[in-house]
Amino acid sequence: MTEIYHGAIEAGGTKFICAIGTPDGRLLYEERIATTAPSETMARVADFFCSASLPIARLGVGSFGPLDLDPDSPSYGCITSTPKREWVNFDLLGHLRKALRIPVTITTDVNAAAIGEYRWGAGQGLRNFLYVTVGTGIGGAAMVNGTVLHGRSHPEMGHILVPHDRVRDPFDGVCPYHGDCLEGLAAGPAIEARWGRPASDLPPDHPAWNLEIEYLALACVNWMLMFSPQRILLGGGVMRPELFPPLRARVGELLNRYLGDVEQCVIPPGLGARAGILGALAVAGAC
Repeated sequence: MTEIYHGAIEAGGTKFICAIGTPDGRLLYEERIATTAPSETMARVADFFCSASLPIARLGVGSFGPLDLDPDSPSYGCITSTPKREWVNFDLLGHLRKALRIPVTITTDVNAAAIGEYRWGAGQGLRNFLYVTVGTGIGGAAMVNGTVLHGRSHPEMGHILVPHDRVRDPFDGVCPYHGDCLEGLAAGPAIEARWGRPASDLPPDHPAWNLEIEYLALACVNWMLMFSPQRILLGGGVMRPELFPPLRARVGELLNRYLGDVEQCVIPPGLGARAGILGALAVAGAC
């Protein structure tokens, strides 16, 4: 019996991770490609899959966005109003279908990660949970009764407005659309702009982390009240293991027992940094 191979792409603002694996979640080959101009990046992506010794039958993509995910829209599969100017209105889905000539399914990077966690990670056995990444941006996906939530567009959990105490934090925020939305105050670029150093260089006792915990706790409370998830999985490059205990404690303080004992539902992803690429592999199976 001939084994079937699927392709996966985790398309991020700084890098594209391309991989080939099997439908049961085994990754066999992988390559990281810097996100530069669309023409250069996509040429390297196509070369990875076209020159691979294992031919892929399907491709799953989890991409940065915003994305048009309405199948009836003329711009379905396009990256839309992204801060990455060269990628605005880029037809990512159409380009991949034309270059590879195989079935391609696309969703957001956080949707893909949520699907990966649902299939193989900390979302197994759950009906409803959120996956949120805190890194270059902040994005979230809601798994509702085993299906990722879509409405007019995909949820934009990173752009919610949270209380901003300008006495404690006079920083204006970095979001080009909303200034001091959650992403503008708490994503990696906001931390670096506020403190002059990237989050990865800040020691555990730096005051940046108390401020980060406050903003993420406020966000978790809002998400809990809106979606009533069984768990919130918080991943991404900004998150550190030592942030979770004080973050859970602050969530409990803010909720003041209104939802009962929910603090323990805020946990790291089970797949860690592999959630996105494994999720894209799972998405390929839906082609």
